[in-house]
Amino acid sequence: MPQNCAAYGCKARRNLQTRKEGITFHKFPTDPILKKTWESALGRERFSASSSTVLCSQHFEEADVDRTGQIVRIREGAIPSVFSFPAHLQKKPLAKRKTKTSQRAAIPFEVTTKIDVGASESLPCDEHLYAAPPSPDRLKDKLTQAQARVEELQRQLRNAKDRERRCKMTLKSLLVDLKDRNLITEELKQKLGLYSDIPLDLL
Repeated sequence: MPQNCAAYGCKARRNLQTRKEGITFHKFPTDPILKKTWESALGRERFSASSSTVLCSQHFEEADVDRTGQIVRIREGAIPSVFSFPAHLQKKPLAKRKTKTSQRAAIPFEVTTKIDVGASESLPCDEHLYAAPPSPDRLKDKLTQAQARVEELQRQLRNAKDRERRCKMTLKSLLVDLKDRNLITEELKQKLGLYSDIPLDLL
């Protein structure tokens, strides 16, 4: 069954023509936080993507699309950001305030500093190579991605600890079995002594 792009006003449809044009279609993420971020980026009121809902690659920056493999994929954590919204859906810029206080606040504040030419110490450089995203929405998206990444790493850590615990239990059971069968030799004891995590008290 042909699939249409879920973006507002997008007429892209999965078919032979779009394939020739290099347009690919991608399902929404399974991660609930990232999925919500994609849904919010579409700007459609009360929109909720289903398991078959897709977005076409035209709504992603080219850097967000991985075309190196046989299957074109959207890079992990990427968020759709290329849309052509009608005027009523575009965010309106805030009107400039006309009070004297707000006008004074808009004037750049200049700081003058006297420099001692004879001083041997150089002045520190206050320039920074980093900057906050240009809009609160973009900053919120970045925070959402970071939180999702933290949750994923925490889940991986819990799984790793569970695997380690199971391995230790298996190893302990194996050592007890070897001891009961009198199969642990002095040479084996010396080799096992190289690994501090092995319960040598069982030997």
